[in-house]
Amino acid sequence: MAVSRETVVQGRAYVIDGDTIDICGTRIRLFGIDAPELDHPYGKNAKWALVRMCKGQTIRAVLEDDFSHGRSVAKCFLPDGRDLSAEMVKTGFAVDWPKFSGGRYSHMERPGIRKKLWRCDARQKGRMPPARLPD
Repeated sequence: MAVSRETVVQGRAYVIDGDTIDICGTRIRLFGIDAPELDHPYGKNAKWALVRMCKGQTIRAVLEDDFSHGRSVAKCFLPDGRDLSAEMVKTGFAVDWPKFSGGRYSHMERPGIRKKLWRCDARQKGRMPPARLPD
């Protein structure tokens, strides 16, 4: 019988954007969702929604084996057990990314949200050029 060990990082979260946090120096991409970039429509709103959720809380991040643009991917939880990815989708500032979540959060999406967050939807469908990295 194989025993799996999960890697957990826990602590205060510094919010980078609507789907990225930093806990104790570990940059973490929230599992299975996509939120707008800061320079996209609603990007700053998404960040501040996540800031409000995390403020004063100890966040528990269960790291996956995946990496995304130099960030660990993790399922992140508030002290009461709520999933941060689910909460961001419910707020309307993130959408499910079925390629990575298996559709786990799709039923939580608000009606019409993919039109509002059209850049996230376009990125998921391969219709957005990748962001330019700084020189």
